[in-house]
Amino acid sequence: MKFLAITLIVHAPDPITGLQKTTTERFREVIGNALVAEELGFDGVGVGERHERPFISSSPPVVLSHIAALTARIRLFTAVTTLSLLDPVRAYEDYATLDHLSGGRLELIIGKGSGAAQREFFHVTPDDQWERNAESYELFRQIWRNPRVTAQPQFRPALRDAEVWPRPLQQPIRVWHGSATSRESVDLAARYGDPLFSANVTNPIEPYAELVRYYRQQWAHYGHDPAAAVAGAGTAGYYAARSSQHALAVYQPIFAAQREFQAKLGLTPVFTDFDDFVARSSALIGSPQQVIEKVHRYHDQFGHSVMHLHADARGLTDAQHRESLELFQSDIAPVLRRDIPDPPWPGDVPAAPARLKPARPEPARLKPARPESARPEPARPEQGPYEQAPYEPAQ
Repeated sequence: MKFLAITLIVHAPDPITGLQKTTTERFREVIGNALVAEELGFDGVGVGERHERPFISSSPPVVLSHIAALTARIRLFTAVTTLSLLDPVRAYEDYATLDHLSGGRLELIIGKGSGAAQREFFHVTPDDQWERNAESYELFRQIWRNPRVTAQPQFRPALRDAEVWPRPLQQPIRVWHGSATSRESVDLAARYGDPLFSANVTNPIEPYAELVRYYRQQWAHYGHDPAAAVAGAGTAGYYAARSSQHALAVYQPIFAAQREFQAKLGLTPVFTDFDDFVARSSALIGSPQQVIEKVHRYHDQFGHSVMHLHADARGLTDAQHRESLELFQSDIAPVLRRDIPDPPWPGDVPAAPARLKPARPEPARLKPARPESARPEPARPEQGPYEQAPYEPAQ
């Protein structure tokens, strides 16, 4: 099993302290968390894309490029690239460039995105959002795989024997399809033989498991080998400690603060109380053994081989957040890697040549922020040849 640390770069007050970082401090925190993820042995780091309050993740290629320059091994994910809102030609140019700058460490998770505000911002309607998503992906895929493209899309100007530069480093690139509630993204993934990433962070497992089953059904319907279907899944929260009592005591105030915030927005709670949230959501709260057992219960339904945790502290102190991630890598990840092996991925790109090592800027302009109660800044890993991690959260 592989593990990602992702962030949607929410810019809001801390749910416990009520303090809010400046925009610059928040971006520094994102970069610092990515360095910690690589240091601790996570397989990938993901940055979401949103174009509305309270998110500042409107430009994931820029953020991921900065992370690429400061890391050497960890794979870089979009979570998700909202192709229904974007010009696929322009999106291709950004990500082909990032593919080179990262030494071929890029993987995409695509989706239509969510939120009425950002949809209206780009003049996308509920009636055409799925058509836009499918058309944008199909054109993006053609451009990535072919040096010249002729196409007559509905939602952007036609291409006639068009060359789009730069040509990518990886051929092909792995593209995951994020799915939260609808069958459209699931069917698109199955049709093209692409992996699926379930955004299973809001509800209990049942609706997400149904979509994963539908994905596998459609995968076979389109003539693909059933054994080659690949799925990933997310988590609604994570905090592990040596004792479950301690983990629950630390996380309960965070849950209460999040519930209060949802009430202010007029949202109806999905889970009745904290115990219900811990038991029936995808959140991993408890001792290492409890976390392992819950991941296995989800794997029984999803058959997933990739899982994401949140890169952000989300109400935890910096010390609590790091200690919990360290515990995950020391006591949880090794067991899950042993029990749930990652399936082979056909067409994996060879490791990038050593000459494509990322440059180490002098000085680094965005050092991780050191909050008041901060741990020492994590040391950067020694640079070495890029490693291709054989393997993959969401809408």
